[in-house]
Amino acid sequence: MRYFIVDDDPASRTMLKNIIIDGDLGVVIGEAESGASGLQTILTINPDVVLIDLLMPELDGIETIELLGKKGFKGQFIMISQIENKEMVGEAYEKGIEFFIHKPINRVEVQSILKKTAEQFRLRGSLLTIQESLANIGLVNQMKRQPSVKEIVLTILNDMGIIGEAGSDDIIAIIEFLMSQEHKVSQLPPLKDLYEAVSKKQGFADSDINKESKAMEQRIRRTLLTATNNLASLGAIDYTNHEFEYYAPRYFDFQEIRKQMIFIQEGKEEVVRIKINSKKFLQVLYLETLEKYNQN
Repeated sequence: MRYFIVDDDPASRTMLKNIIIDGDLGVVIGEAESGASGLQTILTINPDVVLIDLLMPELDGIETIELLGKKGFKGQFIMISQIENKEMVGEAYEKGIEFFIHKPINRVEVQSILKKTAEQFRLRGSLLTIQESLANIGLVNQMKRQPSVKEIVLTILNDMGIIGEAGSDDIIAIIEFLMSQEHKVSQLPPLKDLYEAVSKKQGFADSDINKESKAMEQRIRRTLLTATNNLASLGAIDYTNHEFEYYAPRYFDFQEIRKQMIFIQEGKEEVVRIKINSKKFLQVLYLETLEKYNQN
């Protein structure tokens, strides 16, 4: 693996370089003290992975990643951060960051994350080789199949461990309803209207729609509560867990999951009151489903 380090702290750059070399994790082919000074070099030497600090002068980590992406850079990024600003962390995830290294730098954490990144890199390379081989014998188009909306949603719910929960069928029905609309919306209507529209489409009588929509609301809230507990448990054990890193800040209020993580880590047994934002969850799930459906 070929690494490039961008960090305005020389000590951090040296520490990261030593960890990579001592652990036989690859080679460091370049470094820079800011995104502005490292931008062109990264594009020229095209490293496999860029380890980049979140907060830097001139160009911060997120701005640098955006510019590199616009200029066609396809390598992976690992964000280095000493802050826990959930909005900035969430924005980093949206830009494609898959892993974080937390400051102060810990050798074990760095080695673990770089090994995971290397494994992902190898798997992607193997997948690309397989795809190219299939294309050469004309099988790719035969094997491609448009996944259904339900399949896409089930995959996401499975990652959160909530397939089989009472509200999972309601969640699928809502996304299928939204995807069936001729004019796709970017913002969801009020949840009450959405629940009633789905209940009506499912054939409930007008006299029962209000009752069913309220029941649907409660089933979904209980299901999302289970999802927050599942993700908090994953994060409490392994902060770099892929499902935790991806879903916790995107689909939920991260501060609420963090609260549950602390209770788990401290071994407390009392009930934790978690705020559930159903609209945020459904909004993000709908947009991600729409994106994945249009990619196929």
